Amino acid sequence: MRLPQEIIAAKRDGQSLHPGDIRQMVRGLTDGSVSEGQAAAFAMAIFFRDMDAEERVALTLAMRDSGSVLDWRDLPGPALDKHSTGGVGDTVSLPLAAAVAACGGYVPMISGRGLGHTGGTLDKLDAVPGYVTQPGLELFRRVVREQGCAIIGQTADLAPADRRLYAIRDVTATVETIPLLTSSILSKKLAAGLHGLAMDVKFGSGAFLPPLERASELASALVSVANGAGLPTTALLTAMDEPLASAAGNALEVAYALDHLTGRRREPRFHAVTVALSAQMLLLGRLAASEAEAVAMVERAFDSGAAAERFAAMIAALGGPADLLKRPQAHLAAAPIIRPVFADRPGYVEAIDTRAVGLAVVALGGGRTRPEDGIDPAVGIVQLAGLGERVGPDRPLGIVHARSEDGFEAARIRLKRAYRRGETAVTRGPLIIPVEEGSRS
Repeated sequence: MRLPQEIIAAKRDGQSLHPGDIRQMVRGLTDGSVSEGQAAAFAMAIFFRDMDAEERVALTLAMRDSGSVLDWRDLPGPALDKHSTGGVGDTVSLPLAAAVAACGGYVPMISGRGLGHTGGTLDKLDAVPGYVTQPGLELFRRVVREQGCAIIGQTADLAPADRRLYAIRDVTATVETIPLLTSSILSKKLAAGLHGLAMDVKFGSGAFLPPLERASELASALVSVANGAGLPTTALLTAMDEPLASAAGNALEVAYALDHLTGRRREPRFHAVTVALSAQMLLLGRLAASEAEAVAMVERAFDSGAAAERFAAMIAALGGPADLLKRPQAHLAAAPIIRPVFADRPGYVEAIDTRAVGLAVVALGGGRTRPEDGIDPAVGIVQLAGLGERVGPDRPLGIVHARSEDGFEAARIRLKRAYRRGETAVTRGPLIIPVEEGSRS
């Protein structure tokens, strides 16, 4: 057994670490025998020296094994999940979990909260009165088995080493390094005991890693490490150069997801990403023999109302209102100020700083810049204009839902700055890019 400083020095000098060394460092993160300074130095050494494929798998497995690992082998079907690297208007998890459940999969989705400009799935569900995002394990298991899906928050005993290392990375400018990102995401998914995972890796102005090349690198790493660790995984690269949905804000996104589930409104881009990721999950769970069959199954789950029924059952089973789908306005918080924001001159939306749109929601109180910040579920922006759309006196950039005049004004300024207007309509780039099989090795 080597001292922590010897392991840090080896990585600092560019050496590949033995799996035993990696397990020792992760044990030290869990039991406190590795100091804050040593953990920071370890993260920085990895940031500069990277890790090879074997090291990445070893780190991910060690992080998984730092706490409990769930077992879903008693389910009558495959345990499947999806993870997104985050963005603005990305509320795909809500309809997706229900659709996959309606197709015979089981979705024990352990999600997180938003930080910075990105929204969090748990924050959205916190906007549903009574819904319990931190149930006991027994209730979690029962809802997954009986309803087919349950979306909850990470429990304290799942990958505890990740929580400590992430907190250190967050304050030492080492969050973006691919090996640490990969192990952080996958250790929690591996601890969830899944049989298959679909990754949604965002690129564009609202993504965590905006350049397509960097997002592609992360997607390939996630697929390679997950499969190397024994979790069948596929990935799609999806565009976040504009908000995925035309709504951003917690209660507003729940209402948007309900409209999608019930068929009251289904926007093409949001629907395409939801269906594509759901189909990947069905293929991973061997519930469909081809992509075309998987897509048809998902579309049928939405069109028949089966997905909506599953979602309603999940909400009720975890403490939410039984009539949420039928009467969302009776349960979801509403802001007192609802007002449009217009461009200075008419024209076409040429580019969107999607991150700035997310920060406009934060300025309203709908997001957090620190983990301990509270969130106002009622605020946000709807009817966000998309790329290539004409805006003018009859079409605003968006409609702001605000708690106060000051909040509205802060959001108005940020929203106007986020949009670049042009004289001609632009052509959108690709929405979905599969990660090639060859990049998974």
